[in-house]
Amino acid sequence: MQTSTLSISTTPSISNPRKHLTRTPPLRFTPLNYTYNNNVSVSSSSMRLPSICCERRLSGWNCDEKVGLRRGIQVKAGSVVPESGENGTEKSRFKETLVLGSLFGLWYLFNIYFNIYNKQVLKVFPYPITVTAVQFAVGTVLVMFIWTSNLYRRPKISGAQLVAILPLAVVHTLGNLFTNMSLGKVAVSFTHTIKAMEPFFSVVLSAMFLAETPTIWVLLSLLPIVGGVGLASMTEASFNWSGFWSAMASNVTNQSRNVLSKKFMVKKEESLDNITLFSIITIMSFFLLAPVAVFMEGVKFTPAYLQSAGLNVGQVYTRSLLAALCFHAYQQVSYMILQRVSPVTHSVGNCVKRVVVIVTSVLFFRTPVSPINSLGTGVALAGVFLYSRVKRIKPKTS
Repeated sequence: MQTSTLSISTTPSISNPRKHLTRTPPLRFTPLNYTYNNNVSVSSSSMRLPSICCERRLSGWNCDEKVGLRRGIQVKAGSVVPESGENGTEKSRFKETLVLGSLFGLWYLFNIYFNIYNKQVLKVFPYPITVTAVQFAVGTVLVMFIWTSNLYRRPKISGAQLVAILPLAVVHTLGNLFTNMSLGKVAVSFTHTIKAMEPFFSVVLSAMFLAETPTIWVLLSLLPIVGGVGLASMTEASFNWSGFWSAMASNVTNQSRNVLSKKFMVKKEESLDNITLFSIITIMSFFLLAPVAVFMEGVKFTPAYLQSAGLNVGQVYTRSLLAALCFHAYQQVSYMILQRVSPVTHSVGNCVKRVVVIVTSVLFFRTPVSPINSLGTGVALAGVFLYSRVKRIKPKTS
């Protein structure tokens, strides 16, 4: 609670006190603290106090104008902020914390369901290019709906901006495609264990293309990441090289997107917020991948083909739609969180999210996990958490 400070100082005798004191109604207050010397600090909760005089007694404080005439002690009080303003600030902080906690919960929830539904679809429909294209198609429809209904402001994009965003869209498309290829080949938990290697590729690519020299602490934090992923890979029951290298390629492309965004995005793109930029990339990714899916895998997402393959059409369509909705939702929520917290906090939250996804996928799909495999995964994730903490340590400059 903000308080006013009452300063008490000894003053010479006043020849004509009526010129200095104004008649006011009697005022009583209980001081919270004081220091008895030439200066005394007294707390007050009133909005505005008049000039009064006080003396100290064994029983407490006595304040009126007569005391000032005898002792020559003058007390002045200034205005304070009302308690309602402080209460309003506390309520605002509580509301912001509640909103942020809800966003983190939604981020994890959407990511969990995306991985579960996506894995179920890829198990029975092993065409990752088509599945990825469908996810981008659903995302494109959602973006168009949001823009046309004015739920989010539709941006004005120039040709120069689209050219600058195109490389980001290409690596974004490849990153999600390689992730789906890995999920179709190995267990969800193993894919996300390999994707814990993202900080390693971030450091390597930033050093190569941005000339960023990592600190010794960052380099040390990479050791448990690499060692943990290696240990988990050697003991993974669902291990195969196709799934392993697909997840590694996903790491490279996703971190290349971050490097490209720093290197090639010009000042004109700084006006685009993260959500708008992600929406534009989603649309571009759909138009980039749709013709590739038709050319590489053919038109296989039709009811006729699914029935001929002995699949439940309604089940495949429903799970594909839910996976696509959760994919777009968790990406959007992730950017909303990033607008509210620092990159370091977001990185820590992403590390926790990976742990949650791995644990829930192991429980849901009943994935066999050996003690050594669990140890390797735990060491890798601990390294990711350590990396997110030491990344903010800046090197000393002379």
